[in-house]
Amino acid sequence: MTSTVYYMICAVLTLGVLVGIAMMSKVPTAVKGNLLSAGCTLAAVLVTLYRYDILSDWLLWGSMAVGLVIGLVWTVKIKMIEMPQLVAFFNGLGGAASMLVALLSLLEAPQLDLFSRVTASLAMVIGSITFTGSMIAAGKLHKILSQKSIVWPAHQAITTISLVASAVCVGAAAVEGLSPLLLIVVPLAISGFFGIAFAIRIGGADMPITISLLNSLSGVAGSIAGMAIGDPLLVAIGGVVGASGLLLTQIMCRAMNRSLGDILLGKTSAPAKPKAAVPAPQEKEPEPVVAEELSPAEILREAKKVIIVPGYGMALAQAQHLVKQLSDKLEANGTQVLYAIHPVAGRMPGHMNVLLCEADVPYEKLHEMEEVNPEFDSCDAAIIIGANDVVNPAARDAEGTPIYGMPVLNVDHAKHIIICNYDLKPGYAGVDNPLYSRKEGVSLLLGDAAETLSQLLQSI
Repeated sequence: MTSTVYYMICAVLTLGVLVGIAMMSKVPTAVKGNLLSAGCTLAAVLVTLYRYDILSDWLLWGSMAVGLVIGLVWTVKIKMIEMPQLVAFFNGLGGAASMLVALLSLLEAPQLDLFSRVTASLAMVIGSITFTGSMIAAGKLHKILSQKSIVWPAHQAITTISLVASAVCVGAAAVEGLSPLLLIVVPLAISGFFGIAFAIRIGGADMPITISLLNSLSGVAGSIAGMAIGDPLLVAIGGVVGASGLLLTQIMCRAMNRSLGDILLGKTSAPAKPKAAVPAPQEKEPEPVVAEELSPAEILREAKKVIIVPGYGMALAQAQHLVKQLSDKLEANGTQVLYAIHPVAGRMPGHMNVLLCEADVPYEKLHEMEEVNPEFDSCDAAIIIGANDVVNPAARDAEGTPIYGMPVLNVDHAKHIIICNYDLKPGYAGVDNPLYSRKEGVSLLLGDAAETLSQLLQSI
């Protein structure tokens, strides 16, 4: 295959991936778009094997077969609720792959020019950060590690020093004749440690942004690794992943009123002494309150407009199908039903959208926060299903807490609030929710969301 033909194929496959991503932005074409991007990626692998005349290498085919089997098993075994940690894990594998490509290139450092050495070193460092940071994120999401922010003594100094040291190691790659210890081992250790240090102090409220950022970093690492080995296809596809992940990160930061720098420095996750009063935690959980002498079922039977707010608890209980049944029953009674989706509801971007679409909820009924917030003033009932931080009014006035300043869904503006949460404990961010202690206009249906929704459906 000539270089010209290879470059033309690279352009077509990259365009195919981009078209697939564009198709994924619309529900009717999303599945086809996903298949198109995946097919172009598979074609890219085969073209690369052919271009470099390594189709006959049995070890490569054996490795791909193992990966294929693992992927197929996970397709069946992994539950939708486990998707966030799986995405984080995949981000880490992407970073590790780029890291290995760069590492193998650096083993041939004496034959590399200055540009290749520096780009390989940069790809190795970013890949290592992505790998260790993603493994920490996956561990937090899978509850192997504490989901709250973990802050070490002198944590800021540690992360700053390790980041600067990683940058110095990349610059040192410009020096010819460095030993493998200084060229590979030391940068790997320092950058890997930085990935751990920066991810460990990010709390659950900011984890969706962290996942999208790590996704971007895995693409950046791949693109730079492509520069190091002179492969335009890897540069292009890595660039697509890096750019899309970065755009999503910026969109989510704006939606949460967060600075990316503050998130990476742990300022939004680390506990701080609140400057405004935060409701004191209850010594013992109060009994569920039903206000206005009306049961939740009676309120919903009379409601003209209802807004459903899904959260991580719905995902845990796998209650999305019951939510759809509740919506259908209300609509059959003439009630207008809307779904309010907070940008960070769940554990990854789009988590609630995916779960509700799995239950055949029409995508047109899912409304983003900016669009749906004005609707709460005129709605008769807001039903919260396993959501906490994203509806916590304390975000407006509890200064110094991890969620302070984060835009939330205005459920407290609804005429009545029905809360289907497991218990009255604070959410992922650890901030008490004043809705739980409000005596008027709030009904608490405590317990597993699947059970409380089933009871609510029977009552209606």
